Amino acid sequence: MDEKKRDPETDRYEDLLTGKIPSEGEIILKVGESVKEIREKKGLSLKDISQRTGLQPEFLMDVEKGKISPPLGAIIKLAKALEMKMGYFISGAENLPYTIVRKNDRKLISRYDSKKSQTYGYEFISMAPHKKDRHMEPFLVTLEPSNIEERSTHDGQEFIFVLEGTMEVRLGEETHLLEPGDAIYYDSTVSHLVKCHGRDKAKILAVLYAE
Repeated sequence: MDEKKRDPETDRYEDLLTGKIPSEGEIILKVGESVKEIREKKGLSLKDISQRTGLQPEFLMDVEKGKISPPLGAIIKLAKALEMKMGYFISGAENLPYTIVRKNDRKLISRYDSKKSQTYGYEFISMAPHKKDRHMEPFLVTLEPSNIEERSTHDGQEFIFVLEGTMEVRLGEETHLLEPGDAIYYDSTVSHLVKCHGRDKAKILAVLYAE
């Protein structure tokens, strides 16, 4: 029996839905490529970066190969280990003195380095693109159900304001549920996990300070 021909337009639509290719206006987050480039320029090995960040060499290797799109906590650690600002890894190619993001011109930061990239239950929009030397990291984050419940610890502080849905935050031994209009500010050195509660998505405004 002849193999059924596939419609290229249908294939593209399916790939957009599954995240295999970016949608229009989406910025591809290629942290791995940038990490490897800076690491090699500085003459550092994966073992060196592992010792500086506490991240396993196998994890770092998968990041550099694009098999894993690292969570924000890991990006903060990598930026500090490489003596770079976090914005270098999650901004566009330009570096402007200021940046304005209109509500109809927000750019999704893709969670995918590759078609098989592991994801961590959220996608985010940088509210300060093209400002690589920024000291604060403001994001609009959509929290999605995920089986990955890896906690994070890193230098800095975080502020979160819940816009939609219910957010679950685990801080040390405590667990809190936040509804729209609720806010939380905490030290990022405390073991933490932020996720949507249950099977419904949540949307938050998150501001990270990672000096």
